[in-house]
Amino acid sequence: EVQLVESGGGLVQPGGSLRLSCAASGFPFSSYGMSWVRQTPGKGLETVSSINLAGNNRYYADSVNGRFTISRDNAKNTLYLQLNSLKTEDTGMYYCARGFWGPAVALGPRGQGTQVTVSS
Repeated sequence: EVQLVESGGGLVQPGGSLRLSCAASGFPFSSYGMSWVRQTPGKGLETVSSINLAGNNRYYADSVNGRFTISRDNAKNTLYLQLNSLKTEDTGMYYCARGFWGPAVALGPRGQGTQVTVSS
């Protein structure tokens, strides 16, 4: 059974940073591209970033490019998303998803998500 468990969300002021993690199990993590997806009130479901198997090919949505960094540790079966220079419009639920989906909307298995709230 595919399991994806996100963590690291929280409340942060504009300009702040967060690091999200996604612990994967139930499938060969190193054999799959992975993505981060967010659900926001303004834009609905959006794939914000994807990374390939080896971690040397990345996709970023225009809205986060230059501020977010995706990475993975295949030895730990863990996906990460570093969020810097956060804006209020980054508020939303963030999910990790199996597969390299960018820029399409991720349709693969997703976790239950972690909430990111950017507010002063």
